[in-house]
Amino acid sequence: MTKNTVTVNETTNSVITVATQGPQGPSWSTTATSLSDSGRVDKSVVYYDSAAGEYKADALQTTLTLVDGGNF
Repeated sequence: MTKNTVTVNETTNSVITVATQGPQGPSWSTTATSLSDSGRVDKSVVYYDSAAGEYKADALQTTLTLVDGGNF
């Protein structure tokens, strides 16, 4: 955890507000479903694995393994 220090030197009383930056933008999934991409390879295709309950990008589904009508 990074600790930040703010030093304010003024001769008059002031109100100083300090805030930390939060997460950027909304989550990629509105259902909080995770994405497992640790096994990703070149030209992986993201798919949903219902048994694992997550989206995956791995060597199982790639643009080379899609053969039923797909042109990539």
